Amino acid sequence: MYLGIDVGGTKTLVATLDDNGVITDKQKFPTPQIYEDFLAELKTILSQKNNEDYRAVGIGIPVTNFYREEGIARTFSNLNWRDVHIQHDVEQLTKTPVAVENDAKLAGLSESRLRPDIERLLYVTLSTGIGYSLINNGKIDPNIGDAGGRLLMLEYKGKLTPWEEFASGRAIVNIYGKMAKDITDEKTWDSIARKISLGLIELIAVAEPDLIVIGGSVGTYFDRYAEPINKYMQAYETPLLKMPPVEAAKRPEEAVIYGCYDYAIQVFGVLNAA
Repeated sequence: MYLGIDVGGTKTLVATLDDNGVITDKQKFPTPQIYEDFLAELKTILSQKNNEDYRAVGIGIPVTNFYREEGIARTFSNLNWRDVHIQHDVEQLTKTPVAVENDAKLAGLSESRLRPDIERLLYVTLSTGIGYSLINNGKIDPNIGDAGGRLLMLEYKGKLTPWEEFASGRAIVNIYGKMAKDITDEKTWDSIARKISLGLIELIAVAEPDLIVIGGSVGTYFDRYAEPINKYMQAYETPLLKMPPVEAAKRPEEAVIYGCYDYAIQVFGVLNAA
C-alpha cells in the first residue's frame, strides 16, 4: 500500500492506494493555517487507518520556494506556513520513506502517465490559486513552476498584475461573484477564457509544450470554455510560436493524489515488496 497526501490551500486529501495505484480509501480535512495543527490533524487521520503498512508516502504541497536537497519548504502560495520540514515530520509520523514535491508538478506527472505519447506536457491547475508544471519525457522539470501564477506578471487593465489575481478560482469569485461551477453563460466564460489564455501564451513561449492540460476545480468545467480559450490562443499564433492543443485533465480533482503515488514509485521503486 502507498499513502498519498494532497495538501491544498483550503483542504487536504489523504488517500491510500494499493500496489497498482488504485485508491482504496480517502479522507479530507480543512488545511490548518498553523503547521503544527496540520501535523496533529494528519496524525489523527493516520491513527484511523489501522496501522496500515505503507511502502512509501508521496506528498504534494503548494510550495513556492522549496529547498529540495534540504527538504525544507520555505514559502507557500495559499498557506501561512514557513520553513517547514514536512518530509522529516511525516516520516516520523508514518515510519515510512516520504517523497515531497510541488503539487502542480505531481498533478502534471499523473496526467502525463495517461498520455505516454506526449513528450512535453504543460500542466496548469486552476483552483484557489494557479499552479503549473512541465513534464518532459515522463520526468518533472524542477526548474519550471514552483512560483506558480502568483509570480507570473502579465499586463491586465493597463498594469502588470500576477496572473493568479485575475484568472484563478478565487479571482473568478471576486470578479464575477460566482464560483466556476455556478457559471453557465457563454459571455462570462468567454471573458474568463481570455484571462486564462494570457498566461498560457506566456508559458508556451517558455516551455514549448506539445500539449497543455488544465486541471483543478476550474479545470473540471473545461468544456464550458474550451472553444473560446482555443480561439484566443490561436489569435496569438505566429510562424515562430505554434499553439499546442489544450484539453481537460482526465482526473482533475485527484490528479495530485495519483501523482503522489507515481512520484513515490519513481523515487523509491517498490520498497518492501513481498
